[in-house]
Formats: sequence, structure tokens, C-alpha cells
Amino acid sequence: MEGNERPPKPLPLLPQMEISDELRSFEATGVYRLNVTGTSTGAAFLDPVRLLNGSYQRFRIIPSAYYSRSFEPPRQVGNPETEPPEKRRKRKRNQKPKPRGLNAMERIAEARHQEARPLLLSAHESLIKDKYLLEHISKMIEGKEHKLDVGSGFENNFVELGTSWRAPFYEITICFRKPHVLGNGEGSFNAQKTSFPLFNCIISVEAIDEAEGDFQNRHYILPRGSCFLMSDFKRVRDLIPGSSNQGYNLIVVDPPWENGCVRQKEAYPTLPNKYLLYLPVQELAHPAGALLVLWITNREKLRMFVEKELLPSWGVKDPTVFYWLKVKHDGSLIGDLDLFHHRPYECLLIGYINVNTDAKQGSNFKLLEGTQVIMSVPGAHSRKPPLEKLLSEYIPGPKPPRCIELFARELFPGWTSWGNEPLHFQDSMYFSEK
Repeated sequence: MEGNERPPKPLPLLPQMEISDELRSFEATGVYRLNVTGTSTGAAFLDPVRLLNGSYQRFRIIPSAYYSRSFEPPRQVGNPETEPPEKRRKRKRNQKPKPRGLNAMERIAEARHQEARPLLLSAHESLIKDKYLLEHISKMIEGKEHKLDVGSGFENNFVELGTSWRAPFYEITICFRKPHVLGNGEGSFNAQKTSFPLFNCIISVEAIDEAEGDFQNRHYILPRGSCFLMSDFKRVRDLIPGSSNQGYNLIVVDPPWENGCVRQKEAYPTLPNKYLLYLPVQELAHPAGALLVLWITNREKLRMFVEKELLPSWGVKDPTVFYWLKVKHDGSLIGDLDLFHHRPYECLLIGYINVNTDAKQGSNFKLLEGTQVIMSVPGAHSRKPPLEKLLSEYIPGPKPPRCIELFARELFPGWTSWGNEPLHFQDSMYFSEK
């Protein structure tokens, strides 16, 4: 009898239960925190689509529309031995020169990379080892929904429209759904349409759920509680609150840095670095404290400008470095980690304004502690993952926090968004109805 009994194996079930709980939390929050062994670096994987869809009631972002970029390996060049002589001669003329030695700035940048490299590799290794999460990531884009015009160029180019002589005359018509109580006590909804100047006008979405906007035969989904100002740099001071107590507790800045690659792709116009010194960041910050997040590129000249001039002018001291490491749907990096001009990661410098980081007592938030690595599958070019949920415990001041993004290309509920194209990713081609 005893020989036929199979002994119980309770211990192997515990890791399975633990992993399932973590995945359930990930499905609810869009944030999956990873354990990085042998280092104090924190790491997390983000699902931007899940994070963003938590902001909508009647609509949802289509995964295949968000993850519209392809990261296939480059096409293989034909065999030189079997190619015709004229093709070989043409390719020889077009061959790139041999790589040169690094200049002084590039050597400093390479030293920064070598310092960050072990942290990035450890974080990525923790992702690769988590087979349950990898399986989940591979299914994030599965689905039959597809929008044919994503990336086709049919959407409005707000940057060009904003510089046209017609810009002051453009209007967007927004349909708000507001509650209406009938005589018998039952509730219904009233749809109210209002037209606003598209440019140089602060527009707030005050409705029970998403509002819908129409402009030039395109349809836009606007999250509840969002607020945006579409303008150029000259109108940015319109964002300064009338009262200091209405300042912002989280300020995200994603500038169109001067970059030869961006100019070549003509993805968006860049901005001279010195202009950023005139952003009213300190005037936007809440007196009870603000967390500032600045996205930067890996160029050393830019990094030095930010650390020596820009952040001090905004009142930010001793920023903490975060890294955004970009991965494919199988968990592999989108490119070679050591490729000098095309690193598969970007940097964020994060610091406090109006906060005494030496006084920890009585704080209603957690102070930043050490470098962290954020991993996600990237969406469209220059589209960054949403960070509020990941950073929520580090945000000072009253709750819920007041948040603003400068140079925004999309809207978030409860956020103020400013830039010359904050409606770019609100086009209905990225959404479907729930």
C-alpha cells in the first residue's frame, strides 16, 4: 500500500504560486518588478499598453497599433563571389570608411557606458530568466485587431499645421458626455459638442469618461481629466498656475534634443539646447515638492550641458540615473548593447525640486535610492513608456499628485500636456471601443 502511494511535493508548488501572484499583479498594474541578483540596482518590466488602458473606460489601445515598429535583423548582402562585377564595384564605392578612434567626449561617453553595462546586463539577465514573464510578453501583441493607417502618414501633422498662417483659425470640435438625471430619477447621458481653438488654447476634458474630438476628418480620443495646450515655445508660460498651491508634483520633460539622426529621419523638428534654460520649471513646481524626470540622449556633450547648466537652473541637485532598456517581444535587446551610436537604451535623470533630501522625517513619500533599469518593448519612434505608476512612491506633495509633461505627444488622465503635438497618439487609429 505504501509502495503505491506517491509522496506529496508541496515545495515545488510554492514558486509556481509566487510567480502566478506576481503575474496577476502585473496584469492589474502593468508593472512587473524583477529581482536583480548581485547588485543593488532595481529593475522593472513595463507593459505600456496595459498601463495606458487603465486610463480609459469606453476605449482601449490596440496592442498591434502601439507596437507598430519592427525590429527585424538587417537584410543580408549578397555573396560577393557570385555577384556581377558592376554590383561589386558599386558596393565598394558605397562602403563606409573604417571606424575612427574616439575623441575626448566620446571616450567619456564610453566610460559612462562601461559603468552602466554591468547594471544593464544584470537587469536584462533577470528578465531572460523569468520564463513566465517572457511567455506573457510574447503574447502582448497577439490579436486580430489592426489599424491599416497606423504609420501610413494619413494622420494630421500638427507641427506643420501650427506654423501655418491658418493656425489661429483652426478649431477642434469636442463631444463631452455629461450625466443627466431624468424626472423619474433614472440617469442618462447628455452629449455636448463644443468647439475650441486648436492652438494656443488650454483645453480641459471635464466629463464622466473619455471625450471625442474631431479635426480635419480625423477623430481623437481624449482621456477624462486630461488637459492640454498645443503651442510653440512662446506660449509655454501660459501653463504657470495662478496660485503656487496649484503647482505640479511630477514634471516630465522629453525635449526634442538636437540630434543628427532625428534630423536625417525628419521625425520631428529639434530644439536648440539653450532654449530649455527658459522653461519655467521652477514656477511649475509645487512648493511642497516636485519630482522632475528628464529624458536625455547618450551624447556626452548634451549630458554635460544638462548636469552643469540645465538642472542647476531648474533647482535640481544630485539627480538619480534611470535607464530605459529596450527589448523585443522575445526578451532580447533591440540591438547590440555596445554599438556606440545606437545603444539600445536611453537615460533619465530624476531629481527633486523644493525638497530637502537630507530631511527624511515626516515625508509622505519615499526618497529615490540608487539606479533603476526600466525595460519595455518600445512603441513608435520617440514614444516613451508612462512612468507615473512606477514612480508614484517617490512623488512628494499632496495626493493624488498633479502631473505635467512638457513636449508631450499624448494625453494622460489628470495630467496637463504641453507641446506642439500633444494629440499625436490620441488619433482614433490607435484605439478600439471596449
